[in-house]
Amino acid sequence: MHPELEALLALQEKDQAVTLTDEALAALAPATQALDESQAAAERALAAARAAIQAALDRRDELEGKIASYRTMQEQRRQRLEWVRGAKEASTLMAELDLARSVLAKEEAEFMRSGDAVTEAERRAAEAEQALAQLRAQQAAEREGLAGRREQIAGEREHAVAEREQAAARVTPAMLARYERIRRGKAPLALYSLHVDACGHCFTAVPTQRRTLIQRGVTIEACEACGVLLYAKE
Repeated sequence: MHPELEALLALQEKDQAVTLTDEALAALAPATQALDESQAAAERALAAARAAIQAALDRRDELEGKIASYRTMQEQRRQRLEWVRGAKEASTLMAELDLARSVLAKEEAEFMRSGDAVTEAERRAAEAEQALAQLRAQQAAEREGLAGRREQIAGEREHAVAEREQAAARVTPAMLARYERIRRGKAPLALYSLHVDACGHCFTAVPTQRRTLIQRGVTIEACEACGVLLYAKE
């Protein structure tokens, strides 16, 4: 066996352990995302319901202002009517009063409906708030479980990384740099054992002379096709 092979294989094993914890953490993401999206939807519904309350209140205030303005104008018309002497002008003012009275009645009816709209908007907002509270309560246990699992895996990862660093320290700098360069490539692993007379990763045939050197442990050769490091199992 090549002197550095054992250290490299130990390092690769530690890297695989770190990768497993990374994958375990990533596997928790969809569940967390689903919970977050569900809660976000409920929060948006509550925000929309609260905005509807404000819109209803604004509409009611607008109508209240219009009604007050109409009433002021009506009072002014009545006062003018008291001072009018001509029959034509009085008739015109009476027609205006009648028309304004009809408009005012419609606005007052609309104002009453706007009050009902405020009440309805407040009811829907209360329902949305209650739905959000219920959702949060329902999610609490699952979120707690996910947080506990995430914390556990994070601890395992921290331990795995520490062991990985210890294993890396036992590899020579030149070989470690070579190993790390290969790991940044497309192959899942940096080291593969020979598969009969071929690379264990891409199955490209290894020339006899190079294969013999690998099998004897004289050298750690790279695959000419995919670049991974090759070794022979004992």
